[in-house]
Amino acid sequence: MNTAILSRCTRTLLAGLLALGSMLALADTTLPTTLNHKWLQDLRDGKVKLEGDHAAVGALILGRDIPIPYDYVATLMRTPNAFGQGPACIVCHSSGNPAHSYRGLNLSTCEGIRAGSREAPSRPIFQPGEKGSKHILGRRLRNNRMPLGVSFSISGDNPAYATVRRWIADGAVNSAHFRKNVLPLFARDGAFAPDTPACTTCHMSNQEPPSFHELDLSTYEGIMLGADSVAKGVNNATKIVIPGNPDASSLFQHLVEDRMPPGISPTEDRDHPNTRILLRWIEQGARCN
Repeated sequence: MNTAILSRCTRTLLAGLLALGSMLALADTTLPTTLNHKWLQDLRDGKVKLEGDHAAVGALILGRDIPIPYDYVATLMRTPNAFGQGPACIVCHSSGNPAHSYRGLNLSTCEGIRAGSREAPSRPIFQPGEKGSKHILGRRLRNNRMPLGVSFSISGDNPAYATVRRWIADGAVNSAHFRKNVLPLFARDGAFAPDTPACTTCHMSNQEPPSFHELDLSTYEGIMLGADSVAKGVNNATKIVIPGNPDASSLFQHLVEDRMPPGISPTEDRDHPNTRILLRWIEQGARCN
């Protein structure tokens, strides 16, 4: 018999035996239900489809709630381009001393990550066990500053930002001040940064298309309704304004918070697999061991 054909037959036989062994093992209820058994069963049932590394993270790690070790998180903080094109996090955030580390944020230790920024206003950057994407660390890794493409070097300390912040802090009411001084900002090119389009260029109705996230910044009612009101339903729309609390309002957060690493392109994947793993570590309790 031709050697090549024999080799192919041998490989086919071995593959068949392996598949049969897997099925028998899965069928044997006396065996412990291990993670590997579940994985093999899902493969057998056609429940797993892997297309690239990103899909593997979802199917092998996140979908099975694998405990994320801090050692991996520590590696991410020390690795350039871990969350997108840019320097390692600890280059800028390696100490609780604000004289040597931006915001007095130490991302070089587990205790430092959990403690958050030490420079006033001192605050944690996430809450262990909660959804990580809603807190400072998750937002800074995922949320692009608006209008899309605003340079990292543009200050968030100018009259337009202050006007929006004060309006929210004062209760976000539909007053004459709002209609005269706040609402027009969202319809004005360059209102929040030079050479940027008006907010209403992308957010002008509660229908997508044409309005991204079904978000309408052209009216008071649209702003207060929030985002994704069609996809999620009006009662479940994502509120972008929390009256009295601008720091918790995503409308203000998106105007002033730069995405990290500094200068990262808005085209970078906001759901980078390492970002998703880091957020899962937070949701699992941000354990240090």
